Amino acid sequence: MTIHFHKVDLPAGLDLGKRVAIDTETLGLSLVRDPLCLVQLSAGDGDAHIVQLDRTSYDCPNLKALLADEGVEKILHFARFDVAMIARDLGVTLRPVFCTKIASKLARTYTDRHGLKDVAREIAGVELSKQQQSSDWGAGDISEAQLKYAADDVLYLHQIRDGLEAMLIREGRLEMARACFSFLPTRAALDLAGWADADIFAHS
Repeated sequence: MTIHFHKVDLPAGLDLGKRVAIDTETLGLSLVRDPLCLVQLSAGDGDAHIVQLDRTSYDCPNLKALLADEGVEKILHFARFDVAMIARDLGVTLRPVFCTKIASKLARTYTDRHGLKDVAREIAGVELSKQQQSSDWGAGDISEAQLKYAADDVLYLHQIRDGLEAMLIREGRLEMARACFSFLPTRAALDLAGWADADIFAHS
């Protein structure tokens, strides 16, 4: 495994293929208050690329071009949050998306444990550490432990995606999952507009 750390933007000409695993690190979990700090990516080849963003401008044309490319499938876990953060701070709508958390909830109905740690353990056979989950991602210097944590969040998503897709096909739920994935930009827009906790489909 190699972790490639990039300041501000991805290098020009980097080809990560037609399926890219993506995750983000933010200063906190508020869509109103907390800025986007890092974006990490993997082509599923055992390497991770981590971009520390310039939060004064978010000027990262190479990264934005990749994220905006609708010929590239973006694989994320709990994509709802990342799609919203990327739309808000980078001005990019992610599509198409494969969300492994939604896929897990639709396929793994025998459990209520759908966090990345649990899904990675079952589907990919790896044990992920979450020790750095609450660390300071806005710091100027990112530690080796933080880089390892950030990389782990994308390194296994291709394998998890494929395992969950097979389960969705087996249970006849793949088209339902795809419809949910397609709705994610709208769900993120609702979150950003203030309807994060409201069920607009409810009768009451």
